[in-house]
Amino acid sequence: MRRLAGLRSIITFITCIACSLTALGQVKISGTVYDASRPLPLPAVSVYSTSGKGTSTDSMGRYTIYVAETDSLVFSYLNRPTAKFPVLGIQNVFQFDISLHVPVKELPVVKVQPRNYRMDSIQNRRDYAKAFDFQKPGLSTSTNPNGAVGLDLNELIGMFRFRSNKRMLLFQKRLIREEQDKFIDHRFNRALTRRITGLSGDSLIQFMTLYRPSYEFAKFSNEYDFLEYIKLASQEYRTVGEARKESPF
Repeated sequence: MRRLAGLRSIITFITCIACSLTALGQVKISGTVYDASRPLPLPAVSVYSTSGKGTSTDSMGRYTIYVAETDSLVFSYLNRPTAKFPVLGIQNVFQFDISLHVPVKELPVVKVQPRNYRMDSIQNRRDYAKAFDFQKPGLSTSTNPNGAVGLDLNELIGMFRFRSNKRMLLFQKRLIREEQDKFIDHRFNRALTRRITGLSGDSLIQFMTLYRPSYEFAKFSNEYDFLEYIKLASQEYRTVGEARKESPF
């Protein structure tokens, strides 16, 4: 029994050492990606390691990624990857800034947006608060000023307003559906999709119709996964289009 207990202790000790070495092998790398021709940060640049981990730069061109010491980093913008940067060769992992040579015509156009999606959504919720907060009436109790408890007459009467309740529920569902559609349009917008895919005109419209993401994916996916989805979808779209051109039928 003592030998068995000692063996278990040795196994546990070795496991702890292995876990510690694995944790120590992870390196946090942060930095900013710029356009080489202008002092502008580049958003939506894919940053990934040779082991498969990835992220993307935010609106200010900043990124953070955790990789192994044996990995190498690659930066990709508009499907144009850079050379590999070995992690062990990076001198300052806390500020690994790089510049990409991007043709001027491919740089995102800076526009002043007259409206803010988040503020519009909040205002819409306020304007239709009665519909958004509506709940189908049911039996409930209320307390009068004297402390007596009884049935809530307003709720009881509301239970028999079948048509009114049905119309309000349908209106509520329509408002929620419209809100979700607007959120998808906000994230899966034409400017971003054009920049990532390189499509335009009727091809862009057709692509966005065929590969429009679900509300759940648009809401819960991170920036890297969402951009990666657009890239892979555009590759599939082009492959299918080429296959149709070559098919005799």
